[in-house]
Amino acid sequence: MFVKHVLGAMGALALMTLPSFAVTVKSCDREVDFNQPPKAAVSNDVSLTEMMLVLGLQDRMVGYSGVSGWRTLDAELRKGVKKLPELSKRYPSKEVLVGAGADFYFAGWNYGMKVGGEITPETLAPFGIKVYELSESCIHIGPKDKVSLNDMYRDLLNLGRIFGVEARAEELVAGYKQELAALKDSYPRPEKPLKVFLYDSGEDKPFTAGRYAMPTAMIEAAGGVNIMDDVQKSWTLVGWESVVERNPDVIIIVNYGEVTAEQKIEFMKNNPAFSELNAVKNDRFVVLEYVEATPGPRNIRAIKKLLKAFWG
Repeated sequence: MFVKHVLGAMGALALMTLPSFAVTVKSCDREVDFNQPPKAAVSNDVSLTEMMLVLGLQDRMVGYSGVSGWRTLDAELRKGVKKLPELSKRYPSKEVLVGAGADFYFAGWNYGMKVGGEITPETLAPFGIKVYELSESCIHIGPKDKVSLNDMYRDLLNLGRIFGVEARAEELVAGYKQELAALKDSYPRPEKPLKVFLYDSGEDKPFTAGRYAMPTAMIEAAGGVNIMDDVQKSWTLVGWESVVERNPDVIIIVNYGEVTAEQKIEFMKNNPAFSELNAVKNDRFVVLEYVEATPGPRNIRAIKKLLKAFWG
């Protein structure tokens, strides 16, 4: 009995001295509380999935979604998710997430969730699935500051806190900031920024990046200005007339989907309406992969590509 009593007391003491896990993060306009790190996470879209991978969270995931319905995984991502199932080719349903036993969903508005749709933080809460929203996407549900690389850094740091790998996240973000500072110093640039247009898709009207989409921050980091910076949206349709009127010096092509980057470039080169654009006349096109143009770890690599295209 004495031994039992001592062992019981030691166990109780051990429990009392165990560090408690209590984390609260800001997710768009909500505060989300965690009393333990998620064990069965699902991420949606390629760049969000890659954020999970760079933090080494594969073993805390039960799958990912929203990739093969629109685009393919490159070798780097395939390697990272080879042991994880793709639960849905596009947006997952509530049944898919619940059926996978998910306890956490990393997604964004128009990155796996739609305002008023089937999958939202509110609709998943009754099933014990907590949601963290991609910072760039918060503009869809309320006002936010103009996009910056801090949106991507914030997501990595918040994920680090949520999963109890804060030191790893802080080290990654510090490394990205240091790399970016060195990149900027390596390219002398004139005072006047280049005018840049991002062409995502569409022929009748182009789908592009406005003031709140990550490419705006990346263009500025590389010494350019997004000609659609005054468009108070993130990813959106605009008119070709405004593109012609603003006459970009460089055009960024986002490569994904059934229409290749080469086909998009040829469309612009062969259309008489664009023949007088500086970018077309001087053949100044730069291609970014989808995973580089959306918020995630490859944004720094993409800025390096833009710096070389702008000033190299």
